[in-house]
Amino acid sequence: MSAEFDFLYDHREDTITRFVCFVGESLQRFDLAITSTNRFYGKKLVTDIQSGRTAILGPDDLEEPGYLEHVYRLNEEQAEELRSFLVEVIGMIHFTDI
Repeated sequence: MSAEFDFLYDHREDTITRFVCFVGESLQRFDLAITSTNRFYGKKLVTDIQSGRTAILGPDDLEEPGYLEHVYRLNEEQAEELRSFLVEVIGMIHFTDI
């Protein structure tokens, strides 16, 4: 017996994924997969490989107080290190990204 699904979408796309690992002054190790896609209006899909936590991030999300702490379960110092890195990677959203 096959299951019936009510698909909201089913889309394939070639993406670019950057894998990066770094350690900050807090000695927190970050193993990240950062995926660029046309799907999220210029935002990037950022996965912490060690924890499996993923968020769709743009510059507005990086400015949101407590957001990285919540999503990736980090303390303030660790989140600030991650934010400092991601600001360089994510950058500003340009209208051509949308």
